[in-house]
Amino acid sequence: MSAHTLLAESGCHINAGCGFPAPGLHSFQFKPIFSVAGFDFTKPILLSLICTLLVVGFFWAAFRKPQVRPSKLQLVGEIGYTFVARSIAREVIGKKGDKYVPFLTSIFFFVWIMNVMSIIPLAQFPATSRFAFPVALAALVFITYMYLTFKTHGFKGGVKNLVWIPGLPKFLVPLIVLLEFIQNVITRPFTLAVRLWANMFAGHMLIVMFSVASWYLLTPSFLSAVAGGSFLLAAFMTAFELLIQFLQAYIFTLLASIYISGALEEGH
Repeated sequence: MSAHTLLAESGCHINAGCGFPAPGLHSFQFKPIFSVAGFDFTKPILLSLICTLLVVGFFWAAFRKPQVRPSKLQLVGEIGYTFVARSIAREVIGKKGDKYVPFLTSIFFFVWIMNVMSIIPLAQFPATSRFAFPVALAALVFITYMYLTFKTHGFKGGVKNLVWIPGLPKFLVPLIVLLEFIQNVITRPFTLAVRLWANMFAGHMLIVMFSVASWYLLTPSFLSAVAGGSFLLAAFMTAFELLIQFLQAYIFTLLASIYISGALEEGH
């Protein structure tokens, strides 16, 4: 639920005798817009579909007829692709990372565009603030990580890559194997999902809070100055959120490349 929706529904000011319409978990819950074959399409689902079409459509349009002398659209696409290739894939994985650049580029731009929806008029909601979306993305990265681990090293080598550290005293082996298993198999996908979700959840909540407060405090009295301060904070948080949205997409993709690198390299 956007700040605009909360304001429209409340129509409430501080001198009207009504309480502050504080945003909460209800700000992240949406009624179905329409249903198809019993499946409800809510705003977050529609936004994720729109973001998918935007990313796929942009790169298809940019590279469907590549030219030596690129068009403006192809040039922008190349800049984005090269950024992920040089700043993430090759920096972390090395030359082996070239074949994974399309995968990492897709993740980066999909996450970034879904994050940016938080400040787009009418959309005004980051789908990544709903936990299911980061979980699905983290699951995709984790499945890729596990697949490459066992494909590269085989079953025995893959297990060793995940849990074994050579040279340990024998009495420490059971404890370290357990800790490595928890870290590589349980903690990694969980923290990957939570990091993205928590940042986007908190950022959206702050923007909604200050936006609603600006309207609630807007009166002809001196409180208008307070409302102006709240509005400035909302504008500042929106600008700051632009940076956070990019950084979270970058960090998510960077961690994905680190996991891929770990799957391709020898164990400890």
